[in-house]
Amino acid sequence: MPIISKVLIANRGEIALRVLRACKELGIATVAVHSTADADAMHVRLADESVCIGPPPSRDSYLNIHQIVAACEITGADAVHPGYGFLSENAKFADILDAHGITFIGPTADHIRIMGDKITAKETAKALGIPVVPGSVGEVLPENALQIAREIGFPVLIKATAGGGGRGMKVARNEDEVEEAVSTARSEAAAAFGNDAVYMEKYLGKPRHIEIQVVGDGEGNAIHLGERDCSLQRRHQKVWEEANSPALNVEQRMKIGEICADAMRKLKYRGAGTVEFLYENGEFYFIEMNTRLQVEHPITEAITGIDLVHEQIRVASGAGLSVTQDEIVFQGHAIECRINAEDPRTFVPSPGTITHFHAPGGLGVRVDSGAYQGYKIPPYYDSLIGKLIVHGRTRVECMMRLRRVLDEFVIDGIKTTLPLFQDLINNQDIANGDYDIHWLENYLAQPAE
Repeated sequence: MPIISKVLIANRGEIALRVLRACKELGIATVAVHSTADADAMHVRLADESVCIGPPPSRDSYLNIHQIVAACEITGADAVHPGYGFLSENAKFADILDAHGITFIGPTADHIRIMGDKITAKETAKALGIPVVPGSVGEVLPENALQIAREIGFPVLIKATAGGGGRGMKVARNEDEVEEAVSTARSEAAAAFGNDAVYMEKYLGKPRHIEIQVVGDGEGNAIHLGERDCSLQRRHQKVWEEANSPALNVEQRMKIGEICADAMRKLKYRGAGTVEFLYENGEFYFIEMNTRLQVEHPITEAITGIDLVHEQIRVASGAGLSVTQDEIVFQGHAIECRINAEDPRTFVPSPGTITHFHAPGGLGVRVDSGAYQGYKIPPYYDSLIGKLIVHGRTRVECMMRLRRVLDEFVIDGIKTTLPLFQDLINNQDIANGDYDIHWLENYLAQPAE
C-alpha cells in the first residue's frame, strides 16, 4: 500500500475523532484543525499536531479553504480527509488540493460536481441503469411548471437542484398549489444555496428511505456493502438508522446493491459513496448520491466488519479495495441513534457544559463521540454530539440491547435526544419495523403524555 504519511482532518466533532482513530490504526500521522471555539475538543487533544484555522463561524474556519491548505503546508500533511459536511462535497476544494499536490481522500472533483447537482445526478443515474423517480427533464420554471406537473401526475415534489436537508423542497398536491410551491421553493433555494433552480418529481405517499453503501477504486472496480434504512426522519434529517432494512429481503438487497455497484464500475467512481432511494411498493426510486462518508456509516461497518475509513484511505493511496464482492458477508443487525444536544420534543438546541458523561458498553455496543465530562458544547455548529451504535445477531437481539444501553447512557448538564430514543424503543411500530419517512413527524405531532 503506497503510504500517505500525514492526514489533515478537515472537520470537527465525532467524525474528526473517527477519522483520527482510523489513521492511527494505519500508522499515519494526524493533524487536527480547529476553530478557537474547539481548542479543547477531543480530536485536537489526541492528534499528533493541531492548527487553529480561525474564529468560530464556519465560513472563517472549517469552510476556509485557504486556511486549510495553509495548515497542510505548515504541517507537511500530504492528504486531507474531509469527513462529512463542511467541504466534503466541495469540488473546488478537491481541485485546489490536487493543484497543491495534496491527496483528497474522497471522489474526484468531477464526480462531486456530477452528483452535487440534482438534475445532472438524476440524468447520470438513469444512464447508468439506476431506477429513478418519474420527474422533469432539466430545470422547472414558473412558465412550464404546471404542464410538467400534469404530465407527471399529482402530487408532485419541487426540489432545489443544489439542495439538501429539506431546504428548497415543497409539495404541490393539486394544480392550484403549483405556482406557490415553485415560487417558495425557488426563494428558499436562492437563500440557502445561492441558486434558485428547481426540478420536479412524483411525490410518493408513504415511502421508506433506503440507501446503498458503495466503494470504488477509481479504476472500474466497485462493491456494495448492503443497505441502510434511514426512514425515521424529522424535517428530512435522519434520526435513527438500521442495517439491514426491516422492509427488504435478501433478494431485493442484493439486486439493488448490484445495480448500484455496477453503476459505480461504469462511472469509475473512487472512494466511498451512498446512493439514496425512496422505496415504495417493492420499487426503488433514486433521489441523490452523497459523494462522501455518511453519518450512519458505522452500522454498515457493524454488519460487514469492514472499516470504511480504512477503505477510503486505501483507495486514495492507490492500493485499491481490500475485499471483493464475494468476500463480503452480512452478519446480524445494527441500529444507530443520533444523540443531539437538543430538547427531545421541541428540538431546540441545548449548548452548554456536560456535567456528567457515562457511555454504555458491552458486547455489540459502540459510541462515537468527542464529548466528555466538562466539555462545553459550543453554540456555533451542528448539535450532533454522539452516535450510539448497537449490533446483535438478530433485530430482536439488537433492539433488546439498545433498550439496555439507552438506560445506561448518561449525559447531564444539557438536554439531549436520549429520551426520544427511550420512547421509540418501546413503540410497537418501531418494534415491528413498520414505519415510513413520515412516521416520526406524525409521532412527534401527537400531544406528549
